[in-house]
Parts: sequence; C-alpha cells; structure tokens
Amino acid sequence: MHMMKEIKRDGKKPLVILTGPTSVGKTSLSIRLAHEIGGEIISADSMQVYRGMDIGTAKITAEEMDGIPHYLVDILDPDQPFNVVEFQKMAKEAMTRIYSHGKIPVLVGGTGFYIQALLYDIDFSEHPEEENYRRELTQLAEEKGKQYLHSMLEEVDPEYAASVHYHNVKKVIRALEYHKETGRKLSAHNREQQERTSPYQFAYLVLNQDRGILYDRINQRVDQMMEQGLLQEVRQLSERGYTPDLVSMQGLGYKEFFDYFDGNLPLDEVVDRIKMETRRFAKRQLTWFRREKDVIWINKGDYPGEEEILSAILEHLRQKGIL
Repeated sequence: MHMMKEIKRDGKKPLVILTGPTSVGKTSLSIRLAHEIGGEIISADSMQVYRGMDIGTAKITAEEMDGIPHYLVDILDPDQPFNVVEFQKMAKEAMTRIYSHGKIPVLVGGTGFYIQALLYDIDFSEHPEEENYRRELTQLAEEKGKQYLHSMLEEVDPEYAASVHYHNVKKVIRALEYHKETGRKLSAHNREQQERTSPYQFAYLVLNQDRGILYDRINQRVDQMMEQGLLQEVRQLSERGYTPDLVSMQGLGYKEFFDYFDGNLPLDEVVDRIKMETRRFAKRQLTWFRREKDVIWINKGDYPGEEEILSAILEHLRQKGIL
C-alpha cells in the first residue's frame, strides 16, 4: 500500500480526478486505482448522495467498494436539497479527513460542474442578485431598445460589450448587474476565472470510449436497471411521498416514470425515453470535459483491457508528481 508523499513539489496536496461519461466504466477502475495509490474515494455525483436511490443511479455497492472508504454516497434523504455549494463544502471536509489518513483523495463521478468547483475552489459567495435593478434594465430594453442597453454596457465595460451582441439582452443585463453589484468589470472577472489555478497538485483523468460502444453500453445498462427493479424503486419513492418537483426526483431515470404512473405513457416508451435522455446526457458531459483545461483523455479503445489502462494512469500520475 502506497502512502502519500507528505509535501508535493510546490507544497500543494494531491488530488486525482477520474471522470467520464455515464456508463463508461468509472466504478471498477476507480476501486483498482484507489488500491494501487493508497486512495479514498469522494463521489462527484449529484444523485448518489441520496439514500434509497440505488438502481437508477448505478450506485456502488458495499461489496464493490472492496474496503475502499467512500464519501458523499448515501448521506441524504431524497427531499433534502443538494447543490454545488453543499457538494463543495462536504467534499472539502472529506478531503481533510483523507489527508489526515495519509491517503490521496480520488474524486470519481460525472458531474463536471461539481468537479470544477472543487478543483479550482470557486467562490460562490456572490452578491445576491438585485431583482429591482434587473427589472429596471429589462424595462429600459423594452422602452429604449436593446442597443441603448448595450451602449450602457459599452460605457462601463467596453471589452465585454465588444464580445456580446446587443440582441443577447440576458448577457448584457448580467454584465450591467455584475458591475453595479461589485463595481468591477465582468470581462476582468471572466479573465480571472479562466486563469484560475488549482490549489491542488492534480491529475484530471477523463475515461472515454467510441461513441457507438458507449451508446450500446448505455442502452444495455438501462435494460439491466429495469431487470434489477428500477420501476419498483421509483414507485416506492413515490409512495413514500417524494414528488416529481424534488431535485432528486428530477434525476435521470426517475423523472420519466411519473408519466407512466399518471397513465400518460406506456412503460416501453418510458424505457426508450430514459435511454435517449441518458445518451444525450453523455454527449453533454463530453462537451463539458472538452472545454476544461489540463484534462488527460484515456480512450478505452487504445488499450487491451483495464490492467493496461491502470498502468497508463499510474504513469500519468508519476509525470504529474502525484506518485
């Protein structure tokens, strides 16, 4: 069992991220990786935090965990709110505990925004939005026209104004709001965000595979979930009073069943819809990861099997100074 080096090259603590689209096979690889590097796992998944939502979230079982501690799995009831701010707070607490064990945190899951929030320690304590000012600006746009609003932005932040078309009223208003709230230019704020460096010595690994194979895996997984009793799982949650408007019940593989319960959709169409929505979700995940910087892509098709993928990952971690 490897123990973490006490101090990294530049004093930063290590963080390994293993992500990728849904159904790509992160779970089993993450366990092997954690065993190999002396890691403990933090779930970066907005749905696996919920108790009683096991089949539809493809939640890892105690047996699959194989003795590796997991954080942020099964900690909330489905009517408790969970968002990026909560995630960031809980994940940081988990990291503190993992470092105190002399281990390396391995962030595993497919919610890209959560990963970004933790990796770059994004500050969410923004000023509360001033509804009145927004209404005032919206009215100005209606009375004096979109170009008038854009010219207001040109005065306070010419750089941002040059990058946004006057038709895009929403963005123009947001930039004016930001300036009023903070006295700063949104262009400067955006530049700072892009230049943000991570407080961690990190490796951001994205597991991917051929789209056709991935889509087949997604379809098979949904069929498997149905065999495991997904319908019964959602029905039980519904009977316990968890309603479709909850964040948890809006999750993929859950929200689609309410049309069936209401008699608006036959079951086979519900299953087809879940498959289609999951394929679309995988596509959006990949789009997100492509936009992120410092990402290491691991394409499964380039390797004969998991053993070789693991070796390649370990080599990347050595190059990053994590091992």
